[in-house]
Amino acid sequence: MFGRLMPKEGKYFDLFNAHADLIAEGGGELSALINALVDTPEKATAHADRIDRLEREADKITHDTLAQLHTSFITPFDRDEIHTLISDMDNILDVIQDVAESMALYDIKQVPQDAKRLADVSDQCCTSVRAVVKLLHSMDNAPTILRKCNEIDELESDADRILREAMSRLFREESDVRQLIKLKEIYELLESVTDRCKDVAGTIEAIVLENS
Repeated sequence: MFGRLMPKEGKYFDLFNAHADLIAEGGGELSALINALVDTPEKATAHADRIDRLEREADKITHDTLAQLHTSFITPFDRDEIHTLISDMDNILDVIQDVAESMALYDIKQVPQDAKRLADVSDQCCTSVRAVVKLLHSMDNAPTILRKCNEIDELESDADRILREAMSRLFREESDVRQLIKLKEIYELLESVTDRCKDVAGTIEAIVLENS
């Protein structure tokens, strides 16, 4: 009951939604980057550049959100929860940028299909994060929010399974030790994107359960 009457500080929800849009766009660019490396490597650099831009924009939104905490008398929910949520969201794009930077650092020109599978699940997770964040403005959405958080958890479990399969195939089939080490880290970073999405889902679940 009280959760439905909580103060609606619109600025926070605008910031959350703007950041969530960048996360979803970043997930799409990551998937496009990996797909380019599978099919058209010459197009990969443009996607990496866009990921860098998105990460910088997200950092600014995170900074603005934290600054808002120092000036707001009324917040839509607990200040620590706001801090944790925006920080968890920012971590998603940080890891996406880590993937892109590692690709350049290791001079990876092509990747196996397993990387594409992981990137596609990461993209789905990022899209789901955007969907659930955009429902936060009203605790009347609590049942839908919790259901979508569970969907993110399931996607993260799918990524875990794909990672195990990819690692098994990599160690069985890749004879070049340097390439094996490079791809192992890329696989792990791609799976970490879904871990960070799951962190956001967990934070949102806690917010909903406390305020609905």
